[in-house]
Order: sequence, then C-alpha cells, then structure tokens
Amino acid sequence: MTEILLILAASIVLAFPLGLYLARVMRGGPMAGDAVFGLIEKPLYWVLGVKPARGMNWRGYVGSFLLSNVVIAVLVQTVFMTQAWLPFNPDQIPNMRWDTALHTMVSFLTNTNQQHYSGQAQLSYFAQMTAITGLQVVTPMMGLALLVATLRALFGKSDATAQAEPVVHGDRQINVGNYYADVVRSCVRFLLPLCLLWAVLLTSQGVPSTLAGGPTATPIDASAGLEAQKLPLGPVAAMVAAKQLGANGGGWYGPNSAVPLENPTPLSNALEVISILLVPIAIVFMLGAFTGRKRFAGLVFGCMLAMSSLSVAATVWLEGYSASAASPLLMEGKEVRFGADGTALWAAVTTQVSNGSVNGMHDSLSPLAGAVPIINMLVSAIWGGIGCGVMQFLVYMLLGVFLAGLMTGRTPELYGRKLETPQIRLLALLILLQPITLLVLTGITLAVPSLTGNSNPGFHAVSQVFYEYVSAYANNGSGFEGLGDATPWWNLTCTLVLLLGRYPLLIVPLVICAQLAAKRRAPETAGTLQLETPTFGITLIAVIVILTVLQFMPALVLGPVADHLSLTLQ
Repeated sequence: MTEILLILAASIVLAFPLGLYLARVMRGGPMAGDAVFGLIEKPLYWVLGVKPARGMNWRGYVGSFLLSNVVIAVLVQTVFMTQAWLPFNPDQIPNMRWDTALHTMVSFLTNTNQQHYSGQAQLSYFAQMTAITGLQVVTPMMGLALLVATLRALFGKSDATAQAEPVVHGDRQINVGNYYADVVRSCVRFLLPLCLLWAVLLTSQGVPSTLAGGPTATPIDASAGLEAQKLPLGPVAAMVAAKQLGANGGGWYGPNSAVPLENPTPLSNALEVISILLVPIAIVFMLGAFTGRKRFAGLVFGCMLAMSSLSVAATVWLEGYSASAASPLLMEGKEVRFGADGTALWAAVTTQVSNGSVNGMHDSLSPLAGAVPIINMLVSAIWGGIGCGVMQFLVYMLLGVFLAGLMTGRTPELYGRKLETPQIRLLALLILLQPITLLVLTGITLAVPSLTGNSNPGFHAVSQVFYEYVSAYANNGSGFEGLGDATPWWNLTCTLVLLLGRYPLLIVPLVICAQLAAKRRAPETAGTLQLETPTFGITLIAVIVILTVLQFMPALVLGPVADHLSLTLQ
C-alpha cells in the first residue's frame, strides 16, 4: 500500500511543473530554447508548407486534423503491408494480412494501440520504429492540439497577433490557433524530450535497446519439445517510453509489460506506472495556467482525483482481498513478480488513462476487479487520454450544465453563453453514440458464437466481448486476452468502433465551443450557475455515474457480477 501511495504522489508532484511548462509551450510565445528547437521546427514547417503564426477557424483546424490523419493512414498501411521488403527486418517477418494491417493502422492512428497481433512476431524493427513508435508520438499530440483549440474557443485565449482563416459569411471569426504549429511544438518541445529521458531511464534498468537481431537460446527443459528458442530484442526502451508517456499502450511484446524484457525490475515497473499518469495529470495542471482559470483546473483535478482514488482502492481490494480473489481458477495469467497490489494498481491506472498497457493479464483478474477497468473506460474521463480525457470531461460538464439549468428553471449557460438547441443536439449525438455502438456490436457478436472466438463460454464470455469493444471505443487498447480476436470480424468491427470512439469526441466539443464563442456573453447575476464549486463537482460525478454505471448495468450484471457469483457459489 505504501508503494501505491508513493507512486501516485510522485506522479502528481512531477506533473505540476510539467503542466506549467506545457502551458507555455501551447501558448506559443517566446521561450528559452527557441533557437535550438527552431532548428527542428522550421524545416518541418517548410516541408508542411504552413505558416505557424497564421491562426485557423474551427473548420480549418478540423480539416487540417483530418487531412493529416488520412495522409498518415496511407503511409502506415503501406508500411505494414510491405514490411517484408523493407530494411531493418533481421528476423524475416512477413507482410501483415490486410485486415490485421487495417485494424493495427487505425488502432495506432486513433491513439488506442489495441493489438490483434503479437509485436515481436508480426512486426519488423522498421515497422515498430516508424509506423508504431512514430504514431505513438504524433497521435497523442494531435489529441492535445484539439483540446487546446477547444479551450481557446471556450475561454477566448487565441493569440491576438494571429489572423484566423476566412470563415463562412456571417460567422464570427474565432481563431482557435494553428493545428500544425500546435502538433509540432508539443512533439518537439514536450513529448520527444520526455521520451528520450524515460528511454534512458528504462535502458538503465535492462530494457533492450538494440537494432541487432535477438540471440537463439537452448531451453533448459528439453521435455517441452522445443530444441531452440529465438529471443526477440530490438529498440524496446524507446518504444516503451513513447507508449507509456503518450497514453498509448501496445507493447513491443504481445504480453506487454508482463514480459521481463519489457519490464525487468521493480524500479522499471514504478517508472512505467508513473509515466502512464504523468502527462494526463500534467494536462489538468496545464488548464489553469493556459486558461487563467485556476478554479476551473481545480474543479477538473478534484473530480478526477476523487474518481481515481475510488477506482484504485476498489481494484486493489477486489483483486487482493475479495471472496473470489484467491480462487485457483484465477491464477492463470497472474503476474507474480509485482504482487496482487502492483498488478491491480497498474490495471486501475492504465484504464483511468487511455493507455491500455498491462503488467498482468486483465482476463485473469477476479471478476469484480475486472469490472473496475471496464467502468473506468466507460467513464473515459478519470484523467483520460491525452486531450481526450479533458474533452470527455467537458462533455460531461456541458451535460451537467444542461441538467442543472432544467432543474433550476433557467436557460443553461456555460461561462455566460447560452446552450441552445444546436449545441444540445450535438451533445446528444455524443451521449447516445457510446451505448448504441457498444451494446449493438456486443449483442451481435454474442449471438453468433462462430464470430466470438472467446475462450470461456458462459458469463465470462460476456465480459470478454464487452471489454474488447469498450476498450476500442475508449481508445484504451487493453483486452481480456482470452479472446481470439485476430479474425476479420474482430478486426473490422473494432476498426469501426475505434473510429467512432476517437473522431466525434475530438471534433464535436470543438464545434460546440466555437458556436458558443460566437455568441454574446450574458452578464452574471445572482442566479447564474456557479460551475467551479464543490456542489457542481458532485453534480458532475453523479451525471457520470448515471451515464456509465447505470445505463450499462445490464451488461455488467450479465458479465462480471454473474461471473463473480458463479465462482463464490461453487
């Protein structure tokens, strides 16, 4: 328990100065180090053909975001399907099948990193270093850029010297920044230096960092029928640093950080857990410095910390001390090096953040402990992904404002601007999209056993299937790995869920906030709803509970709860 508290405290303490620095980076003003970073940034702007000082309206910003994603998608798909003929392939890995390549490309493009393949066996060094690790750096910063643009629209924090691109006649020009400048600056000045530091720390603990092919070893136990075993190595440390700090997940090895090569020591384990939380918490601290509203940042931090603490406590207790925790049926897949508490902590934080990496198999958690990660992903705003977490929190906040307005008999307002029919329709789209997508696809998959590919028929099968789709929608990527998901059905349906879980969440809040920014600000009165208060924070948490736990209660009861009862009643 002491180790858990130290890791959580260290994450918060380190995140505070990092958040202040990130706010300076995203404001785009003069900074120490401009001369050094400019040597990298200026050639990138020249290649992209953009002027970083020129602002964009929301249409231009979203258009640039989508265009960059399309271009990257084509390049990455090409790499996966031609890796056998590309360099840095000492283990002679063949090309990926088209549907697995498609799912993998979309998975990493959406900052999800859900894996229906085993990295050390199905990807070359070149594919891992370029398509995988490259996306693990760029895509989280795309999410951060969309969040920053949304904050500029909501709080009017655009650079006054920048000119927005022309907009549709009659619209007010709302400058939300320059997409390319936001992504380039955050990558070059923030994430890449942090990844370099973390890669060095992990290498010092024994995580492989080499371009040489892995050695061949003779197993000690010859009775297993394996005469020789190829030990997969590679530039693992750099990829692990990027996957953890970028809220990516998706390990170099199939079993992820449960593999001793990827996570060899207790210190490497602590470093990897801290890196899961570090940037998402830093973004919360960034809010106060970037917007100038410290109370708003306090509201976000207080709500997220309360939900996080409850999630960690529940997972640790259910995994280590509940009635079903010690069942011999659950020992397969357990990670014993770090103990039940260490595995439970990782399971909790990796799903509070849209990270998805693991140091033990979630499929082997006790049933109710396995339900907590599902709930974390359904909420998707307990710290959440980089950019996505705060965006999801803003969606809950908008809904909370709407409901509070109905209860008090006033037109709902957000910081002096009225929420009206167009904004509520967009908000309803986001709220309804999640249950429709998850429940419909889960129902179809369970109704056709030949499509399911689950390893545990019965109640646990519901958990396996539901978890896979929830993980894809939440841009998390972890899974109940008893599921045989390397099939066209799973690849294609999960690709659809990945897209629906990523792009509407990033784009719709920006559109809503841009629409609000174009309205006149109403003066505050005694009846104005005060958002940055503990009362509204409690209201927000209640809204989150209603939208997640209650509306998905049937799926949770048929899966984890029934699975728990079947074990305890035996």
